[in-house]
Amino acid sequence: MVQAIINLNERENRILNIIKGKYGLKNKSEAINLVIDEYEKELLEPELRPEYIEKMREREKEHTVKVKNFKKHFGLK
Repeated sequence: MVQAIINLNERENRILNIIKGKYGLKNKSEAINLVIDEYEKELLEPELRPEYIEKMREREKEHTVKVKNFKKHFGLK
């Protein structure tokens, strides 16, 4: 685990306290971790997430089907 000393202004401190209270967290460290997790889910591109890379590696192992005519194969007009 990495420890960090951070400087927060009054507004940022209040926001962390609100998050801490809303989610019943024990300390501001847990509130910061929650904010980081939410940021990752909402704003990071999927290809930057470790889960995405693992998912793609699993899909590489799947059996593939060669399709000569895409429209005919999938019943499209």
